Amino acid sequence: MVVQPTLLGVSEAGTTHDPHQLVQRVWRDESARLVGALTRMTRDLSLAEDLAQDALVAALQQWPESGVPDNPAAWLMQTAKRRAVDHFRRADTMRRRTAELGQALEREEVDMPDLDAFVDHIDDDVLRLVFLTCHPALSPESRAALTLRLVGGLTVPEIARAFLTKEATVGQRISRAKKSLEGESFELPTGTERERRLDDVMGVLYLIFNEGYTATAGDDWARPDLCAEGIRLARMLTHLAPQEPEVHGLLALMELQASRLHARTDDEGRPVLLEDQDRARWDELMIRRGLAALDRAMAVAAEGRRLAGAYVVQAQIAACHARAASAEETDWRAIAQWYDVLARMGDNPVVQVNRAVAHGRAYTPEEGLAVLDDVADHRALAGSHLVPAVRGDLLARAGRHREAAAAFDRAASLTANEAERTVLTARAEDARSGR
Repeated sequence: MVVQPTLLGVSEAGTTHDPHQLVQRVWRDESARLVGALTRMTRDLSLAEDLAQDALVAALQQWPESGVPDNPAAWLMQTAKRRAVDHFRRADTMRRRTAELGQALEREEVDMPDLDAFVDHIDDDVLRLVFLTCHPALSPESRAALTLRLVGGLTVPEIARAFLTKEATVGQRISRAKKSLEGESFELPTGTERERRLDDVMGVLYLIFNEGYTATAGDDWARPDLCAEGIRLARMLTHLAPQEPEVHGLLALMELQASRLHARTDDEGRPVLLEDQDRARWDELMIRRGLAALDRAMAVAAEGRRLAGAYVVQAQIAACHARAASAEETDWRAIAQWYDVLARMGDNPVVQVNRAVAHGRAYTPEEGLAVLDDVADHRALAGSHLVPAVRGDLLARAGRHREAAAAFDRAASLTANEAERTVLTARAEDARSGR
């Protein structure tokens, strides 16, 4: 019996009978579980990925002829486990491990196992994989690339396009990262180590989302596909760590921000600033989902008698925008107060820059400039366009148009994103015209 495309999550409008496309979709949805389970069994991340890829190749070869099986994920798992048994049986130098692992693998059902019976085990495997790809020994760039590869199921070319990086560079990052992880424990960390690693996991997912929401370089203002991948991974994390309020806060933040994606550019693809956006183009379903995730975050925090963390606070700020029917109705005082809370959580210069914006809107431009002056010389912002861009906005609101134009010109010269440079250049011209 051949499974229908809609059973794999393909909408009627996007239905396809091409088995190759179905294989790719199943791989994207199931690769994390597959690689995670195989890593648990073999204790070898590189081998696990090779075995998973072998199963994918087998599917590409067989499904077009035999049809897509009723349970594609189980088929891939069964095929990969058989490859694992064969691998260890062939490895003369690993006979002792052959006996141990071969017997363990054979004890699990090999006749089309019911994945529902393994759900808790498999979810643990995915969580282990997420924590492994976000190991603190790796750089943020390597964590992001490895997470997208092994947890997100993206190909090296897809990751390279996402971060506007050469394929060879991405491939090298992934290869070096996997080599760095050789010998690392695949067990879930506990206690303070788990909290620290969970922060790393969330940081990587937010990095992926942010690179999609506001591209740091290139011609595009945003890359929605990368935002969607960040949200998908964050949603997975909420199922894997449901008692962590920050995980729900991260998902809420992503969904509330992503709800504005369609309104961030006009019909010609030109960027539209938040206050000028047509809010009828905001995604109401995503807003509802984001607000629901925020409610869950606050409820989980209350149950555990825990204070709201940074992602929950940022989600509260995004919720203030989402609830406002117009730019004029935005509760900037509430936003400024939330930024005050966020600023007290740590020395984050970008938070202070955004806090300056909020205080400039909630109170006076001069108060915003005072906040900005306190952080303008922070070394982490050296060479960034953020400070002059915000300074230009605050100066323009204060009626200091000549100074504003100079600040916008400076910001335009510093940004690497072409769309953002266009916006800043236009604002400089408006300031010179006194608008």
